[in-house]
Amino acid sequence: MRYLMVDRVTSWESGKSMEGVKNVTLSEDYLEFHFPRFPVMPGSMILEALIQLSGWLEAASSGFSRWFLLDQVRSVKYYGFALPGDQIELRVEAAGEEEGRRLYKGLASIGGERNVAVDFAGRVADLAGYEDPGEQERLFQILTRAITLS
Repeated sequence: MRYLMVDRVTSWESGKSMEGVKNVTLSEDYLEFHFPRFPVMPGSMILEALIQLSGWLEAASSGFSRWFLLDQVRSVKYYGFALPGDQIELRVEAAGEEEGRRLYKGLASIGGERNVAVDFAGRVADLAGYEDPGEQERLFQILTRAITLS
């Protein structure tokens, strides 16, 4: 199963930063097991949402020709739980390049309170090797509300 962890892109600046949200719902299947009778969104899934947001930033900044692929989490700190009904505000910022890797800083917050802070690195890949670029551009237009479904 493939999880799409970004529910909406709220703002972005080409090559620099992107903001979005992830809505946590009780119907997400991973909550059934993490933890039984105390459903919290796994921290690794919040980290995945930030990494996916970096992928969207790379794609949108390149005319949907590239995607970001994680290969190193340099530091990550968790500050609390994300529960069903929470809306997680996501923000990633490009932090330069080092040894052929793109560097990013990510922050996830709930209600203005820091939830996850991470520094990570990865490589940029040809999007067409993984996904249909035209379809990814269409999904991005939905995420940014550049087009609406009716």
